[in-house]
Amino acid sequence: MSNCPRDKPVIAGAVSAWQTGAMTTHPLPAPVADAFAHQAAACRELGSPLTATLCALVAEQGLPDSQTRRRIATWPGLETSKADVVPLRFAGALHRLVLDGIDDALAAAYPPNALDAETLRPAMMHAVADHDRFVADYLDLPPQTNEVARAAHLLPALLQLAGSTALPVRIMELGASAGLLQNFDKFRYDYGRFCWGDAASPVTIACEWRGEAPFPAGDLPPIVERGGCDIAPVPLAIDDDRKRLQSYVWPDQPHRLRRLTAAIAMALDHPPAIDMAGAADWLDARLTPLPEGRHTIVLHAIMWQYLPGAERARAEAAIRRAGRQATPDAPLSWVRFEADGKQPGGGVRVTRWSGAAGDGISRLVARGDYHGRWVEPIT
Repeated sequence: MSNCPRDKPVIAGAVSAWQTGAMTTHPLPAPVADAFAHQAAACRELGSPLTATLCALVAEQGLPDSQTRRRIATWPGLETSKADVVPLRFAGALHRLVLDGIDDALAAAYPPNALDAETLRPAMMHAVADHDRFVADYLDLPPQTNEVARAAHLLPALLQLAGSTALPVRIMELGASAGLLQNFDKFRYDYGRFCWGDAASPVTIACEWRGEAPFPAGDLPPIVERGGCDIAPVPLAIDDDRKRLQSYVWPDQPHRLRRLTAAIAMALDHPPAIDMAGAADWLDARLTPLPEGRHTIVLHAIMWQYLPGAERARAEAAIRRAGRQATPDAPLSWVRFEADGKQPGGGVRVTRWSGAAGDGISRLVARGDYHGRWVEPIT
């Protein structure tokens, strides 16, 4: 019998185990269940009813007795931190089973089939039981969607910076994952009222431009150096790692999967440079001294929250320390799109140093959707 009370519906359309005769499930500790419930709400807001339903079912009903359940229930620090996004690790593992074609019942509950909680629940629970070791091991992998649509938030800020100096650009990306974002200048951007980039690009990002602010005029200076770091870079030459990136894209958002696939193909033709390193150590080694005749830009999107607090502090200290050495011929800019605890979406912030008065002041220049669906400049 399920531990879900008979008088408390799990989710609209769902059927409890006592109604279906499905396997017994065991509830998760309250903080862990809350993490799944919060993720369900976020997925619903971001347009993934399947992932929202999956997370809500786990929050309400728990999981079968398994190594997977035990790992999730005892995940270190989950009661105080959401940085490990365990619900998305779990969802990624299930999606990988579908992508690899090794669980037909689960695939029948996934797109292109219509969402049906009565089908999804038993398929999900049996998938955990039947592939317990695989799902439990997949939890070790941090989600890395490498969502290139976030470049639509960064591009306007980068174009505005280009208006302040024509120096060639040196891009330094933190938390680069597979480095797909490093090809941002090769994408096509369709903001509705404005377009930018090569119309023939295989990667097109459609992002609604909100508000009355004009799109920044001009173009980017030459990008003469691109590099990035990640504690666990994704090597795109390996099919298994490409599949891993795809597994973290929500299954009912095929447009994102198509965009990711196109960005991966582009990266195979234009390989990004990624070092296996933590952000703070990597910045320390590359920001001092700032090269003359180059505009160094530190860039990142939705990764800052995943850094431990001490690492964040060290990374920011390295950036600001280098900024104090900046000159007009060796400027430094810090451009990032990150969650900031405010609504809607996340914030795009820019900090610039060039040896001038007022250096080092961070400016909020826009807000944007986490998956690049819209951006609203702040004037």
